[in-house]
Amino acid sequence: MAKESSFDVVSNVDLQEVDNAYQQAARELTQRYDLKQTGSTIDFSKRDETFSVSAPSEFVCGQVIDVLNSKLAKRGIDLTALSWGDIQPATGASVRRSGRLIQGIDKDTAKKIAKDIRDLKLKCKATVEGDKLRVSSASRDTLQQVIAHLKERDYGQPLQFVNYR
Repeated sequence: MAKESSFDVVSNVDLQEVDNAYQQAARELTQRYDLKQTGSTIDFSKRDETFSVSAPSEFVCGQVIDVLNSKLAKRGIDLTALSWGDIQPATGASVRRSGRLIQGIDKDTAKKIAKDIRDLKLKCKATVEGDKLRVSSASRDTLQQVIAHLKERDYGQPLQFVNYR
């Protein structure tokens, strides 16, 4: 009998790259002409994996988030890994908005991915193991088909395929 091959589907973000992008965005806020005197700030908590943006208006808040998104994209961080909350009014006429990084695959998304894999009607098995999903099959070609199918789909967060053996 052939040895069974497998791979893991995970959703992880390199926090050091996110921190580097945050540092670049914060530096640009102090240097860019149109954002220099606005009093806008951006904070990143590495422990909580959250961003906090405060700005004098919704428009400026959007510009700060665009600066951060461009720095994240240049660093190779998928922007779907960042989930932004609603804009909240703060003191005075300023606004605040917070965002969090999506790390790991939650149970609902993992079940949805596993169901999509079963619906392919291929000879493979998908099991949920904590915040990752393990897909195994006797055929490596089957696993390649599963990876290709999952890359085409959108699950609201970036997926990586690791431990392919």
